[in-house]
Amino acid sequence: MKNKIIAGNWKMNKNRVEAEQLITQLIPLVKDTSNTVVICVPYTDLCKAVKLTKGTNIHVGAQNCHWKESGAYTGEIAPSMLTELGVEYVVIGHSERRTYFGETDETVLARTKAALQAGLKPIVCIGETLEERNGGNMEKVLSRQVTEGFKDISADELKNIVVAYEPVWAIGTGVTATDEQANDAIAYVRGVFAAKYGKEAADALYIQYGGSMNDKNAAGLLAMSQIDGGLIGGASLVAEKFAAVVNAHK
Repeated sequence: MKNKIIAGNWKMNKNRVEAEQLITQLIPLVKDTSNTVVICVPYTDLCKAVKLTKGTNIHVGAQNCHWKESGAYTGEIAPSMLTELGVEYVVIGHSERRTYFGETDETVLARTKAALQAGLKPIVCIGETLEERNGGNMEKVLSRQVTEGFKDISADELKNIVVAYEPVWAIGTGVTATDEQANDAIAYVRGVFAAKYGKEAADALYIQYGGSMNDKNAAGLLAMSQIDGGLIGGASLVAEKFAAVVNAHK
């Protein structure tokens, strides 16, 4: 069986002092896990996070990066700026980026390619809205996001990518897909990847669940056959809760 990849997405939370407190509390709580632990922190916390986690089993990620290495892109961060700091992972295409900041499958692909070229490991997010699910379009939406968002990604590049399935209707709402709903959706996504890259590559691909997973429901979700980890929001902001998710699957 695969180990799990548990990534905490802090979103726009925690200044440097708060980040230090949280990371210091988290380190001893997850030191014995066989799972991969990632914290995706705000840009202003990256240096502190990299310094504090050095020599531990915690990896550091950013929450976005641009598709260009430099240029007139005010407010953006180049992938090489992240790797220069020691950052290893980057979240790309989160539903909040798609919803609030105009992210598209095309820009997700561009950011993913740039991140890979810089040596980062992208956590690429996909997922449907409640309207799309209720309208019977879940599979159509997920298929499009994989087809368009991974259009130019090679099988070798796919080995360095993590996919996060996050039903938009279950993010920050307290509503979680049932274990079976999450597992079935991820099984469908894996099937789309299998059609594109072959079954072996699809089986090897890590696909996380990212919709309000927390310390209370993580064990059930992580026990499902298709779920390879979690992209954790609110629960990642409390060391004990995030550690409980990390340690929910042995």
